[in-house]
Amino acid sequence: MDQITFYPQGDKAITIHFGQELHKDLHQKIIAFTEFIEANPFPGLLEVIPSFTSATISYEPTKIEMVTPKKTPYDVVLSILKSRLTNLPVSISHPSKTVTIPVCYGGDFGPDLQDVADYHHLTQQQIINIHANQEYLVYMIGFAPGFPYLGGMSKEIATPRKATPRLKIPVGSVGIGGEQTGVYPIESPGGWQLIGRTPIRLFRQDAKQPSLLRAGDFVRFQPITPQQFEALRIEKQ
Repeated sequence: MDQITFYPQGDKAITIHFGQELHKDLHQKIIAFTEFIEANPFPGLLEVIPSFTSATISYEPTKIEMVTPKKTPYDVVLSILKSRLTNLPVSISHPSKTVTIPVCYGGDFGPDLQDVADYHHLTQQQIINIHANQEYLVYMIGFAPGFPYLGGMSKEIATPRKATPRLKIPVGSVGIGGEQTGVYPIESPGGWQLIGRTPIRLFRQDAKQPSLLRAGDFVRFQPITPQQFEALRIEKQ
């Protein structure tokens, strides 16, 4: 368990840090751990939330106290998690999927594309080519329901967030924030540089699986025209 540390989050959760350096191998271990706990839940388990270099496990203390009243819920869960880590499978049981997301870049769909191009002394088309020519790993879902934090973007187009965030960003907007890119699944405030928009809905509250993406999946972006955007928007309604 080298480099693995445990931190209590109040009296109902524990965060496990698996390491400090962000990379795919470390994240695969986090996803494998998440799936292992979900497939083998302990009494009182509520949720396992994977992140970039950590996972947070929330639990119901009263249910744990009913089973092991002589120990604190934290100590019980800590012992369980350490045991599970020792017996952690090497591979992920549910293979990740690759999702292709169509994006209409620039114009009203991506009002900051020119600013991003100017920042890097590149053309808009060069920014599009670089952005769409990568495979991105979904490190975590957060900030807003269904919002994917994607790793793997080329540093050639890494761009600081806007000094003044927008109060309202349209659903499906594709943005760049620092060395990351992501897609806004719902209308919300935000400070990322908007370079395009997708007609695909990444979050459906009434669906059995509300989020289209989950941590461990891969994403590719496919450039489309405004006409294709409109056709897909109508089709996917």
